[in-house]
Amino acid sequence: MRRLRRTKIVATLGPASGDRAVIERLFQAGADVFRINMSHTSHDRMRELIAILRDVERACGRPIGVLVDLQGPKLRLGTFAGGPVMVTRGASFTLDSQDAPGDASRVFLPHPEILEAAQPGQTLLLDDGKVRLMATEKTPGRLVTRVEVGGRLSDRKGVSLPETMLPFSALAPKDRSDLEAALEAGIDWVALSFIQRPEDIAEARKITRGRASVMAKIEKPQAVQRLDEIMDLSDALMVARGDLGVELPLERVPGIQKQITRAARRAGKPVVVATQMLESMIASPVPTRAEVSDVATAIFEGADAVMLSAESAAGQYPVEAVTTMDRIAQEVEADPTYRTIIQGQRAEPEPTGADAIAAAARQIAETLDLSAVICWTSSGSTALRMARERPEPPIVAISPSVATGRKLSLVWGVHCVIGEDARNQDDMVERACRIAFAEGFAKAGRRVIILAGLPLGTPGATNMLRIAFVGADHADATPV
Repeated sequence: MRRLRRTKIVATLGPASGDRAVIERLFQAGADVFRINMSHTSHDRMRELIAILRDVERACGRPIGVLVDLQGPKLRLGTFAGGPVMVTRGASFTLDSQDAPGDASRVFLPHPEILEAAQPGQTLLLDDGKVRLMATEKTPGRLVTRVEVGGRLSDRKGVSLPETMLPFSALAPKDRSDLEAALEAGIDWVALSFIQRPEDIAEARKITRGRASVMAKIEKPQAVQRLDEIMDLSDALMVARGDLGVELPLERVPGIQKQITRAARRAGKPVVVATQMLESMIASPVPTRAEVSDVATAIFEGADAVMLSAESAAGQYPVEAVTTMDRIAQEVEADPTYRTIIQGQRAEPEPTGADAIAAAARQIAETLDLSAVICWTSSGSTALRMARERPEPPIVAISPSVATGRKLSLVWGVHCVIGEDARNQDDMVERACRIAFAEGFAKAGRRVIILAGLPLGTPGATNMLRIAFVGADHADATPV
């Protein structure tokens, strides 16, 4: 099943998309990767969804990526004695360690780390930023604040501290349990929420031990400030605009989105743009014009993937949302401006033989108007390097590893075919041509360019490229 676009689509599963029939329709409509949000999913339900996805994968004959999104540490207020309260601008409001119901002047904060780390002059945001406090006085177990933006507060509302480095891990005990269960179930990607520092990524890597690729969700100012360090340790990034727009001024989010997208492109790491992309399609069969422009902007910027959250998880039109995203991507990628922007953002290759060969393959393929760039890859690194170049011809990755194929389902422009590793160079060229023909990427009489690492099967050793002619005999042979 060949997609007619390069940008990938991530669809979140939920109550509206939890049965096999809908999941298969989502895949047919264009979803490449499916996200399971562990904030709302039990271990048993996660395993059930993964089993369905693997069944759909077998039926459709194309690798499907599974992304498990960990909840991360949730910071919440205590409860209020008489129900919701109103806090007014200029009033004093205290957060303390007294485990007793609160009122309009104080509330219990069951996170001593916050009371320890917060300092006078720093901002605290409650209920997704609807209420803003400024810390004015600190004593042991007690933080006095001034209400900068008032509003209604009720039990267990969330707390954010955009200016404070909090002294705890991005992996709460629930996240560790969820991650172990997800790894046992055979996921492909894990997304880490509310990371602040590169050490959060390193901690997750000790647990995954290569069993899944690690995606860093950039949603806190501290993570933006240390983006390069975090990116070095991550396999991919997600621009998580929801919480990023809570902890930073909303007007800064578009610029940060571009910064993250371009930095990931330079580093050759996949980047996903997420949150409220087609929000109105939760209740409407068509999006707003502004939402279409928002999705298009992410695609013009060269994002590897765009993501649907509630639109596909809980909305009334999950399949229509994926179909709409697919149409937007196809239209944007057909626009002449798209290639101009993509080419203008191309970074110089890294000073390695593998990167130099990928850059040369892109230039040769475009100069000679070749039909496809075909990568033999066991680990996926050759295909990732090629995707970094954003070539005009399509990228076909041939891999003996199903896990590699699933990982590459998130990567811009990569169409992965699972098959046995080549026996020798002649077999490699012959089968690459057959696959290009069978998958609809090259017609008889056209040429393709082939990248591989020699000796064959050596991960990360891209050191060969070859131009090959697709003959009429390739139409009659078994492709894999």
